[in-house]
Amino acid sequence: MSLSFGKSESFKFIRILFLLYFVSVHLSAQEVHSHNDYEQDIPFWKAFSGGAQSIEVDIYLRDGILYATHEASEIVEDRTIESLYLQPIQKAIALNLLNQEHFQLLIDIKSEAVPTLERLMLVLQDYPEIKNHSNITLTISGNRPPVHTYSSYPSYIMFDYQSLEDINDPKQWDKVALISLNFKKISKWNGLGRLTASDYIKVEETIDKAHSYGKPFRFWATPDTKTAWRALAKLGVDYINTDTPFSCGEFLVSMPKRTFKNKQISKVYKPSYASDQKESTVENVIFLIGDGNGLSHISSSVLANGGALTLTQLKSIGFLKTASADDFTTDSAAAGTALATGSKTYNRAIGLDTLRAPLANMPEVLSKAGFISGCITTDKLTGATPASFYAHQEDRSYTEEIAADLSKSRLSLFMGGGENDFEDKETLQGFKIINHIEDIGNSKDKRVGHFFAKGDLPGVIEGRDDLLAKATKNGIAFLKSKKKPFFLMVEGAKIDKYAHLNNAPGVVSEGIDFDKAITEAIKFADRSGNTLVIITADHETSGFSIPQGSIQDHWVEGDFTTHDHTAAMVPIFAYGPYSHKFQGVYENNEVFHKIMDILNIQNGE
Repeated sequence: MSLSFGKSESFKFIRILFLLYFVSVHLSAQEVHSHNDYEQDIPFWKAFSGGAQSIEVDIYLRDGILYATHEASEIVEDRTIESLYLQPIQKAIALNLLNQEHFQLLIDIKSEAVPTLERLMLVLQDYPEIKNHSNITLTISGNRPPVHTYSSYPSYIMFDYQSLEDINDPKQWDKVALISLNFKKISKWNGLGRLTASDYIKVEETIDKAHSYGKPFRFWATPDTKTAWRALAKLGVDYINTDTPFSCGEFLVSMPKRTFKNKQISKVYKPSYASDQKESTVENVIFLIGDGNGLSHISSSVLANGGALTLTQLKSIGFLKTASADDFTTDSAAAGTALATGSKTYNRAIGLDTLRAPLANMPEVLSKAGFISGCITTDKLTGATPASFYAHQEDRSYTEEIAADLSKSRLSLFMGGGENDFEDKETLQGFKIINHIEDIGNSKDKRVGHFFAKGDLPGVIEGRDDLLAKATKNGIAFLKSKKKPFFLMVEGAKIDKYAHLNNAPGVVSEGIDFDKAITEAIKFADRSGNTLVIITADHETSGFSIPQGSIQDHWVEGDFTTHDHTAAMVPIFAYGPYSHKFQGVYENNEVFHKIMDILNIQNGE
């Protein structure tokens, strides 16, 4: 098989690989080692563009030619170390792809060591830019000459030392590029689950011993799974052996965005349960929505918070199906509208039905029964979820029109980001804008508002304090002071933002921050005895999962299947009178009707 290209095709191919290379950022402490790379469908380039900084080629000398093969019986004409590796490396050098990255070509000799190595050195005379390149290491593995002869080879030839015994000769040690050992001789682990305690110790001691010589270390014959890559990287293996270099490189580079050690604890509040699941009068409803907050998102916050949240103290739990009227997977606008109005609608709709007719939202319906309402969010106030509780627009992108609906709404309280969306002061007509959250709880004004930020709010990992909990506490105090039954919607919006970014630290920290707001709501429910608290999500975002972590150390690793929403069901929790009515599995728009039934408001009237 020949991998030769015409001049035009070769140029186009190299341009694509040039772009791919710079898309793959080499940020991990470990380097990816592409094992038996010559077996890939596109040797060298596939691994190199995927971020591999060490690539292995088996070579066999026959009739003066160095074939890329494991043994003589597998030789294929034209598949040589020159065609598959030396010539592509030449092109990479010409494109300046190797000027800032260390790169190792591990040459595993399968034929007789000395004559094969001599032939290799002769071939390399035609590639001075490779053998003299300061960022390229040519390392001989497999069949090697005796250790005591290492120093007799030229400076561009290095060796893979496959023992933990001391060489006792500094000149020979200087020729060792790395130490490699067979993993299977130390552990039979298959890369699933975790290493046994005894195997973990043996592996760790092996790596530490290799590092004591001041050399990088590689295992070969390792299991080739994400779990194995993670474990070996954590243990300090310098070269991660893999047959899937692109996936492995992507996994290692993404580790910082997928792991998080939590330092901001949500103090767990243990409810009294005095009013919980009782069929007694409900005067207030607090509805908390974690945007994108699926079961794994919640689980990650629980685990990073030491194994519990205030949320996990609740006994009434169910699941919501989230599909919109026109799509298998909902967006926040359709989901927010379903929760706020009790009707399914099309994606992107704000408070309208599938025929573009306005739907009465919770504050509008409840105002007829004497309720006052509030809306708090860490999103912009014109974001899809908060907008669903006061606006009626055909598309969530109609920011000016959504902002204009605020003054016409039935809200008595708002807090959120996005002040710049309300530069037309008529959009805030009727609201007293208060500059400090702490002043809201004591305000005597009829309608008040507070902006957290001119635009978007920063995340917790960017320095935001627990203002959502403060806002919830003061918002409750304001509404309670009016001596009327009230409805309050509180959104933890940034969970969704970080899930879209596949950023586990953001997901976990925002989930814990959301629990602090939940705590304020549950505390008030216990004090009042007549408040129903409901906590759910509009949808799940990112197909989030939690492969590893430590409850004791408050850290978790997350993984993601998408940057978008999914159709997974989301949990719903409830506390207070009639909380048991929210158990079971049902459509998200049923939440509205359950609330109305509990409040004895028939058909939303």
